Amino acid sequence: MSSVDVELVKCACPDCVCVVSVAKAVSKDGKAFCCDECAEGHKDHAGCHHAGCECHG
Repeated sequence: MSSVDVELVKCACPDCVCVVSVAKAVSKDGKAFCCDECAEGHKDHAGCHHAGCECHG
């Protein structure tokens, strides 16, 4: 059995379309997020501000 290193993952925020590198992801509760806003659940309904993404929690 060979191992596979995953380098890019989809942000764990359900509404987010961003893909983030595991090395640069914001980690919270064992999940990878593209930014602090997504990781914190969009407390102030601020989006992630990445081009083409309209997530706001």
